[in-house]
Amino acid sequence: MTVHNFDFDLTMLHLTAKWAFTTRRVNHDDVTGLDPAVELGVAGDLALCEITQVNQHQKIQLASGRASTSYVGDKVVLCIGDRYAPDQFEGAARVTAAGADLLAGGGVVGSMEHAHDRMIAPTKLRPIGLLTDRTGEVINIARYGLPAATIPDHVTVIGVFGASMNAGKTTAAVSLAHGLSQAGFSVVGVKATGTGAFSDFNAFEDAGVSAMDFTDAGMPTTYRMPMDRVEQGFDTLVGTAAANGADIVVVEIADGVFQQETREILAGSSICDRMDGILFATPDALGAVGGARVLADYGLRPFAMSGKLTQSPLATMEAEKATGIPALSRTDLCTPSKVMAVAEIVLRVSTAQRAGTPMVIEEMTAA
Repeated sequence: MTVHNFDFDLTMLHLTAKWAFTTRRVNHDDVTGLDPAVELGVAGDLALCEITQVNQHQKIQLASGRASTSYVGDKVVLCIGDRYAPDQFEGAARVTAAGADLLAGGGVVGSMEHAHDRMIAPTKLRPIGLLTDRTGEVINIARYGLPAATIPDHVTVIGVFGASMNAGKTTAAVSLAHGLSQAGFSVVGVKATGTGAFSDFNAFEDAGVSAMDFTDAGMPTTYRMPMDRVEQGFDTLVGTAAANGADIVVVEIADGVFQQETREILAGSSICDRMDGILFATPDALGAVGGARVLADYGLRPFAMSGKLTQSPLATMEAEKATGIPALSRTDLCTPSKVMAVAEIVLRVSTAQRAGTPMVIEEMTAA
């Protein structure tokens, strides 16, 4: 395979190019060349691009964990990938030398297919080339994924699902993780599906909870990824969290229950099979009723609801009356006594067992 050299100093690439969040696990020393055949790139391949127009996404989320304002002419290292975001863009993992779109500020480049009406045009990019190693092989972030791991029986896995994008899933997941941590458990937050971005990742860490996401499993996004690949990533992330001492892993599943990967997960994947309980986030009472019915169709019932719904006491009362499922606000989820009152039934280890009582593992289901 031919090794293609950069048309500018390689050292300058590392010093001046902006490396996006999706590339954070990449060893920069592996990069020795550039392949101009960008149209051959696939999901996960690293692409060097130049910003030609700054539009919807005006900043790049950097691998270092901060957002960098974008300027025309900036060189950015991104991952080719698909994106699903009903409130923003849907896009395909497809680039050409003629141009490409910044689909997500966390570092996903592709071709925009659909956009929400409130979006302006995507930020425009000129793909320069695919990053290659010393053998000329295009570098894909899959090579930097965590080693495969299995999930031990003792760890509790709680899934956080939502009625839609922006239903309050991340706030619910982070608050739940914080409350359980304050109750004395070792908790890790995992974002198992979605599009690479540091906002959710940082939110867990701000709550004092270690976090991982699918980029740690070698995927820039999970949209249009085969389900067995998503399941493998889930096993690796949760298994790694358990190996690092987690008693409980709170797993956020992106977007809403009708999104295709989420629907596959609920329909009988190994991911859903391994969850001990479900917290459901919804924006309103109608979403709570509809969500409860959708989950019931899959034989599932959440142990609690949360999300934007709980910002309204009246909507909360309506949802609880209509579904019979308790609703917990962000404050409730962060309060150990309140969160334990509803979550204890799904835990495989109790606070008493954490304190030293011999552990008896009891299988729980979300149904």
